[in-house]
Amino acid sequence: MTLLQHTRLSLLVLATAALAAGCAAPPPPAPPPTGLSEVMERPAERALLEGIRAYDDGQYAQAEKALRKALADGLQSARDRATAHKLLAFITCTSDRLADCQTEFREARAADAGFALSRSEAGHPVWGPVYKSLSQ
Repeated sequence: MTLLQHTRLSLLVLATAALAAGCAAPPPPAPPPTGLSEVMERPAERALLEGIRAYDDGQYAQAEKALRKALADGLQSARDRATAHKLLAFITCTSDRLADCQTEFREARAADAGFALSRSEAGHPVWGPVYKSLSQ
């Protein structure tokens, strides 16, 4: 056997051994689920999602109940708390409970200092003026 053949054979044996060693190890276990499934295990966040869905479906009484439950159950994220208060402000404004609407906008700001309505939300004819009155 020549030196070149011996070297090739040695490299082939080493490569095969390395490949076999890599295949012998079992794959690591899958990480626990995160995202929506994790959120759905927390009652406050689940209630927030239910409230948002109900609001989007025009079920405002059901949305208000779910959003208030989400806040009472202790939403973890400041942004989530601000979102709940914002939707409650919209609901209370459109049902002509303007003092409650102002309170909900104040609570949204208290929950998240960066809270602000989008330009189209702030221009809404019902809650826009209430929101703008708090900025003055």
